[in-house]
Amino acid sequence: MGRPKIEFDEALWNRMQKHAGEAGYSSTEEFVVHAIEKALSGKDAEPDNPKKIKGIGYLDAGLDI
Repeated sequence: MGRPKIEFDEALWNRMQKHAGEAGYSSTEEFVVHAIEKALSGKDAEPDNPKKIKGIGYLDAGLDI
């Protein structure tokens, strides 16, 4: 069983090729894999830590505003 293939429209592929080259990736495929890994990083981790979230302002700190 081979790996799944993903097709990109030509304009998007050209943009990815240009960015990959400018950013120093060895190939467009390497850039795409890195972008996907970055987007998924932390998604498989433990649920959000409420203290961490509170520290960045997502949880009500108990203030009546």
